[in-house]
Amino acid sequence: MLKSLAQRFLPPSQPIESLGEVESQASTIQPGIVFVPRSERRGLLGRFSVIPEITSPRDYGNGTKWAMTVIVSFAAITSSTGSSIFFPALAEVAHDLDTTPTVANLSLALYLLAMAFTPIWWSALSEKYGRRTIYLLSFSLFLVFSCISAVSVNITMLIVFRVLSGGAAASVQSVGAGTVADIWDPKMRGKAMGVFQLGPLCGPGLAPVIGGALTQGLGWRSTLWFLTIFGGVMLLLIFLCLPETSAKRERKPQTEGQKNTNIVVKVFMAIFGPFKALALLRFQPVVVVIWSGVIAFFAMYIMNVSLQAVFEKPPYNFTILEVGLVYLAPTIGYAISSIFGGRWIDYIMVREATKANRYDENGKLKYFPEDRMRENIWVALTLYPASLIWYGWTSEKGIQWAVPCVASIFFGLGMMLVMGTVQTALTEFTPKNASSGVAVANFVRNILACTGAVVTQPMIDGLGNGWMCTLIGLIAFVTGILAILSLRIWGPEWRVLMDQKLNASKS
Repeated sequence: MLKSLAQRFLPPSQPIESLGEVESQASTIQPGIVFVPRSERRGLLGRFSVIPEITSPRDYGNGTKWAMTVIVSFAAITSSTGSSIFFPALAEVAHDLDTTPTVANLSLALYLLAMAFTPIWWSALSEKYGRRTIYLLSFSLFLVFSCISAVSVNITMLIVFRVLSGGAAASVQSVGAGTVADIWDPKMRGKAMGVFQLGPLCGPGLAPVIGGALTQGLGWRSTLWFLTIFGGVMLLLIFLCLPETSAKRERKPQTEGQKNTNIVVKVFMAIFGPFKALALLRFQPVVVVIWSGVIAFFAMYIMNVSLQAVFEKPPYNFTILEVGLVYLAPTIGYAISSIFGGRWIDYIMVREATKANRYDENGKLKYFPEDRMRENIWVALTLYPASLIWYGWTSEKGIQWAVPCVASIFFGLGMMLVMGTVQTALTEFTPKNASSGVAVANFVRNILACTGAVVTQPMIDGLGNGWMCTLIGLIAFVTGILAILSLRIWGPEWRVLMDQKLNASKS
């Protein structure tokens, strides 16, 4: 069986030698490619994975890598869909559970807040126990909490279990980026990260369409049953197709002091220890890169809330389903940018390394994270704020609905290009803690997303859609340009100092 799996999942150019002893010991297929015996596979129920674990995950065939990347991308849709699928249902939730729209909106805002905090714990746990274990544990919890949410009898019960389900599904935001970094070489990582990012970014675009159709036809509870079914499918795919990919770590023997540590201290460290990942924010490259993505993500949630607020009222007067369909416009931009933007980012990185004539002792190109941020990031940081302003004024003036929708397509193009570049660069600035770096970014951006979900409607009421989008667009443009300009000037120096401090702290 293992021989057939090897033929299927390893590159065809690599000859498959005898695998008869794989079950009892790791058998080398070629120098550097080694199967892990089924009995020694890591991760929860790792022996049942159809794709075999190998000692160097970057040696998987491209077909296998893409299959794994697509799976984690679809898994990442779960959390983002869980937030946006509720947009069209909020009014019905408020009516059915006898509460106000503002309180009903907390089921969305606090869901986003849970998505900010929990990836830090999931990331820390994945570095200790492996990616596969965290995927299976978190998605199992998501199924339980989503089922309970669907049968909620009051708004308090709904909010509590929505928060818990959001926290469970959010594991993929950080751990998924770690998986992509585990299996892809830097020269292909931008393209792969673009595909991974397509999931969490398309979720907010597709979810309102699904949510609108389900709410209009079957009621708001059907949206939660949909999430439960989708989460179950993803749990099955992860169980069958995602072997452990994280680097193997040797456990350090416990000292006498650690063995005698008070249980209270252990519990305290288990709860608050993962937040030490926030210490990465003391490094300038991390702050600059995270901010570039955070302000773009904030702008995306401003637009998401604005789309519903604008198109459900005069002069558009769209139905719930029609409002949901409007969200497809930015999703088209996300998809196009994901397909072509990642290739562009990788091309630029190779071009810059070649131009600088940087080669290691083996004659391979040496890549630096800041190489990814050239003309692509300038285009992106100009395109999405300009498109946001374009959308804001055309929708406020009631111009034919296709015009603001076209603007939102261009917003999606620029926004996705920023997110793909930022996410990839972040994993490369923190290569030994890729999922922790991404978890910190998710922490900051989801807090702002939660803020955006709460303040957008009051801002529209106070400023109008046009001035609100202009204000956010100008802030995004100016701060984004300043952030990347500083990285261009001081980036290499910052990166060297950061590497020295990180290496010193580990020694």
